[in-house]
Amino acid sequence: MANDKQEAANSGAPQKDRPWLFRTYSGHSSAQASNELYKTNLARGQTGLSVAFDLPTQTGYDSDHILARGEVGKVGVPICHLGDMRTLFDEIPLEKMNTSMTINATSAWLLALYVAVAEEQGADVAALQGTVQNDIIKEYLSRGTYIFPPAPSMRLITDVVSYTYQHMPKWNPTNVCSYHLQEAGATPVQELSFALATAIAVLDAVKEGGQISAEDFPAATGRISFFVNAGIRFITEMCKMRAFVDLWDEILRDRYGVEDEKFRRFRYGVQVNSLGLTEQQPENNVYRILLEMLAVVLSKNARARAVQLPAWNEALGLPRPWDQQWSLRLQQIVAYETDLLEFGDIFEGSVEIDRKVEELKNAAREELRLIDEMGGAVAAVDTGYLKESLVNANTIRVQSVIAGDLPVIGVNKFTESAPSPLTQEADGGIMTVDVKAEAEQIERLEAWRADRNDAEVQKALDALSKAAREGQNIMPPSIAAAKAGVTTGEWSEALRQVYGEYRAPTGVGTAISNAENDILEPAREKVAAAAGILGRPLKVLVGKPGLDGHSNGAEQIAVAARDSGMQVVYEGIRLTPEQIVNAARAGTVDLVGLSILSGSHVSLATEVCKQLREAGIGDVPVVVGGIIPPEDAEKLTKAGVSAIYTPKDFDMAGIIIDMVDMIMKYEDVA
Repeated sequence: MANDKQEAANSGAPQKDRPWLFRTYSGHSSAQASNELYKTNLARGQTGLSVAFDLPTQTGYDSDHILARGEVGKVGVPICHLGDMRTLFDEIPLEKMNTSMTINATSAWLLALYVAVAEEQGADVAALQGTVQNDIIKEYLSRGTYIFPPAPSMRLITDVVSYTYQHMPKWNPTNVCSYHLQEAGATPVQELSFALATAIAVLDAVKEGGQISAEDFPAATGRISFFVNAGIRFITEMCKMRAFVDLWDEILRDRYGVEDEKFRRFRYGVQVNSLGLTEQQPENNVYRILLEMLAVVLSKNARARAVQLPAWNEALGLPRPWDQQWSLRLQQIVAYETDLLEFGDIFEGSVEIDRKVEELKNAAREELRLIDEMGGAVAAVDTGYLKESLVNANTIRVQSVIAGDLPVIGVNKFTESAPSPLTQEADGGIMTVDVKAEAEQIERLEAWRADRNDAEVQKALDALSKAAREGQNIMPPSIAAAKAGVTTGEWSEALRQVYGEYRAPTGVGTAISNAENDILEPAREKVAAAAGILGRPLKVLVGKPGLDGHSNGAEQIAVAARDSGMQVVYEGIRLTPEQIVNAARAGTVDLVGLSILSGSHVSLATEVCKQLREAGIGDVPVVVGGIIPPEDAEKLTKAGVSAIYTPKDFDMAGIIIDMVDMIMKYEDVA
């Protein structure tokens, strides 16, 4: 690179900045299939890896656990043990790689497996580069892959921070993630303030933990990184990123006394907004993705260190390798064909940009002050304040789309369209995971358990439990457990026995009311009329079976049903089909609504319908919402599902009216 710059200088050509890391977020089916995908993407010019893990791995279950049924390999790669991790990175030299792993509750474990594989490869562990997301607070708020209560979760985060500082100095031990906050409806101010409040909570915990000395603390702060979202309002999004840079510098300087500017740099990677991708006219998503990327690369003083882009078809299902290549090429064209990297910060001194940045900073400072008065981010999670704020913000956004106040091309404006040839192929324009993948993964897991030394496994688990009880750093016994052959589920269960499990507030009970909103008026009239005929209120259960924690849709339906006059039973995420059926029977509900975004809708909804029949309430209507291809919709209908809703069905009043009609048909008074 130095020689290239010298040659450019000698020739008089403009010098170019080094481009950001090019990544695609990927992983599916099995470690072997994902390894092949990674090697293909690297050969096509990808410069870093971004690993997607399946939901059982993220929530600390082995592939054969009851809650893992239907979830194995769906939204990422299943990693149950060292053998899986070894296969995942086969022939990929980790010492030369920059690897991002989107993992939170089990981040210490997956990092331990990564370290163990690197050591097997002969790598210098101190040279490893990459990050584990390791942000549990946003899991409580938006994505739901938490396991333990806040206090021990924060302890695990600080253990990773402390261990990596001492042994892996080039590693980012936590990637404070505002991405999923925006996906859950956060405004730019909420994204700024909630993410920074989380980072403050992490640094406070690290400082209080005492594993890093006061002298080393400033350097440790320099390893904290962020993972952000960029939406379609790309000017505001760019200003948000400039605000992030200024506020982080301010917090580290004023709150923690960090004097060295290089430790105060806001270092971030980005995945642009998947929330804004549309099922309708999906080809338009390409333009959205490009504009959203510009928000994080145009502004040199706030440019992303790494960028990963969704594929145009992620609102339809799992992207194919070609779709990922298309997104990668978009990055490469901007970086290599344009002159973007030849210039300094082109927005420096802009009156409009400066004004918007200051506006965002001032609003974020006020929100940070409120959170601080509550006792910080962890306390604001426990009280439900942060979750309620996100549900409220998302409710307002959804209402704006329904009313047409927030234009979305192809959804509520310019909806007429010719059929897209991109979706007319035999595969429907998406990749589907082989139904045999789960069974094959379970077979490999059983073989692994059979071949290991059980005594060594138990010894390692005992040491892990002891470290957790005594407050020792969890990383050394986790690495030892990885090498002994311990599985993901065993590691998590050992810590569950010490720390317990946690169920976060849903945010629905006190969410902003739509009761005075005209959008729901037709639904309220319909619900009131039906209740009058039946002589009682209508009652619905909203359930999330399996491990999918993306609860935005379930929350919005629950709020709309409540504000239309229905009684709503909603107990949050991560329920077994049996638990949902038991709740339906105990609550004598009129309808069961299932929300599943992990791709496991066929197996989970079919199982719920089966168990409802076995419980003697098989006639209760069941509706399912999620990203559901037409061929899967047919399977669900045959299984007994009464109606299916996908992201294109955003009219809340219409959905509630449909539900009333189904209830009245079931009551034989339609």
